[in-house]
Amino acid sequence: MNIDIGYLAIVIGVVFASMVLHELMHGLMAYWLGDTTAKEHGRLTLNPLKHIDPFLTILLPVMMVIASGFVQGMPVFGGAKPVPFRPDRVKGREWGAALVGIIGPLTNLVLAFICFAIAWFSGILMVQGGELYYTGDIIAQILMAGIMVNLGFFAFNILPIPPLDGSRLLYAVAPDSVQRAMAKVESAGLLVVFAVVLILSQPLGHILGIIIDAILRFFMMIFGA
Repeated sequence: MNIDIGYLAIVIGVVFASMVLHELMHGLMAYWLGDTTAKEHGRLTLNPLKHIDPFLTILLPVMMVIASGFVQGMPVFGGAKPVPFRPDRVKGREWGAALVGIIGPLTNLVLAFICFAIAWFSGILMVQGGELYYTGDIIAQILMAGIMVNLGFFAFNILPIPPLDGSRLLYAVAPDSVQRAMAKVESAGLLVVFAVVLILSQPLGHILGIIIDAILRFFMMIFGA
């Protein structure tokens, strides 16, 4: 199989830009809610070097791009080094922490929608037989990467697995016993994420694919496709 190096470079560039905005919004939301931890650690910045995690930001998306050549529909997803914050210092406690968690994936969802809208109105993105396809040059590839990478980020990060962002919503509604169990899982940090990705890559890819497809169809419905 031949790997399109140009497309791979585009994906990595989109991953970096999307990841920076994702993490920056985490830090800004925490700051707005009264926690200065992210600022103290220098994470309220657009500098990607402050947010990069070697596995989640670089290796995992590259693996997904390569895997997409073998498994049709395999989504591209990844993450970044989590922005530190103190849930006990934000206004609203569990619900404030949930806002800090969900703002990152929502940022990616908005970015995907913006890229979709630009591609749609520019004629790059079209529907044929109920399926999306695109035509064009490097601009089309950048916009499509912007759509799919950000939807991958959204779908992956809303999973309710500590320390992923979706777990913050679960913390807000879970009983104390479940919260304690989640805290133990979260203490393992990104090792849990690595294990889930490596052991459950195929079912995980299937679940994320379903989420991404549903969102794309919702976007299509909004634009009357």
